Amino acid sequence: MNRTRIAVVGFGAAFALLAAGLAGATTSSHAKGSQVSAVKGSISFDGIWTGAEAKSFGAVITAFNKKFPNVTVKYKPVGNNIPTVLATAVAGGHPPDMADIAQPGLVKQFADQKKLANIDYAKASMKANFAPVWTQLGTIGGHLYGIVFKASNKSLLWYNVPAFKTAGVTAPKTWAQLLTTAKTLKASGTPAYSIGASDGWTLTDLFENIYLRSFGQAKYQSLTAHKIKWTDPSVKTALKTMGQIVGDTSNVAGGTTGALQTGFNTSVTNVFSTPPKAATVFEGDFVAGVILSSTQAKANTGFNVAPFPTIAPAGASGVEVGGDTLVTFHDTPAIRAFVNFLTTPEAAAAWAKLGGFATGNKKLSPSVYPDAITRSTAVPVAQATTVVFDMSDQQPSSFGGTVGQGEWKIFQDFVKTPSDVNGIAASLESAAAAAYKKGK
Repeated sequence: MNRTRIAVVGFGAAFALLAAGLAGATTSSHAKGSQVSAVKGSISFDGIWTGAEAKSFGAVITAFNKKFPNVTVKYKPVGNNIPTVLATAVAGGHPPDMADIAQPGLVKQFADQKKLANIDYAKASMKANFAPVWTQLGTIGGHLYGIVFKASNKSLLWYNVPAFKTAGVTAPKTWAQLLTTAKTLKASGTPAYSIGASDGWTLTDLFENIYLRSFGQAKYQSLTAHKIKWTDPSVKTALKTMGQIVGDTSNVAGGTTGALQTGFNTSVTNVFSTPPKAATVFEGDFVAGVILSSTQAKANTGFNVAPFPTIAPAGASGVEVGGDTLVTFHDTPAIRAFVNFLTTPEAAAAWAKLGGFATGNKKLSPSVYPDAITRSTAVPVAQATTVVFDMSDQQPSSFGGTVGQGEWKIFQDFVKTPSDVNGIAASLESAAAAAYKKGK
């Protein structure tokens, strides 16, 4: 399950409802001026984006039609059912021309099955507008199959500004500073941490950021692919580090029991309610949507955000992202025109100016983003030299993305017994081995 889809859409809706374009219907326009593309055709596009996000993508299509007025893009918002819808369509031999997929593992599956059309023709534009890592993220077997068009920064720490002022602390930059800040916050009367442990994915995100910041990209990728075991010393070290948070029970809103009964949305509102039940929450840029839709907190005066604290030099600059990858099942001049357009800063700007969007496109001016908070979360995605996909989204779903089993359950067990590092590592390895053997 992709974490970005779980977010409340309030933050994006605050800006995206201003977008032009309609989802689920034919989108086209007539470009002004004498230079009009001769490319013609129709593109069917199934996507995960619904509601405000779909309208924002409609603005991207409208921008495309200013250059290619004779191409019709028919976007169908499918939502979280996109994996099932696509699998059924592919099996029946009638996939859409294009699709938006949030699970890198599913992209690889379709590529391995020879169901996708490669988009190597977009490599030149990708090279011009993105750091090499973004092309690598969409490359399988030497061919480019996907463009991570919309990304989500998941390496963030959100904090209650008044609580920090009362405690006399600032946003921690290192893990040591975080632990010291947590003690000061507790002494000032506000628990440091809010943890939404009833949603197991929040715990995998916390572990993944700790592991990336501790051991860097190479180790992270090896663990993701199960090339190293979950009983590896590096995993145990990361678990011990994570235990400094989840095991500090008197400094967690509601303690262990409260954390295990708290979902993601509540973990956010805990921090930004009045009075706050905690001062910080670790999660992605989509936290802003919950704050703006479910609390009275205002940007800068009520809430702010900082990068996930650094732990070791190996992973100091790493950013974990969730991403929506655009793929093609067919190859036509119209599709090629749209794919190439989606790699440009113009395409990114059409959505970015509406909010609720980040991109690896380094040519997009930060000034396009509508506010300082969005800039502070989105710009690092484009500037980072080390970018990794959410680990659990890349693993077999029975291990990395299923309620009540695999990582989600085992990390919940870890919250209950954070001292049992060896036992938790062994459980993770057993579950991972079984899932990779089945391949699902």
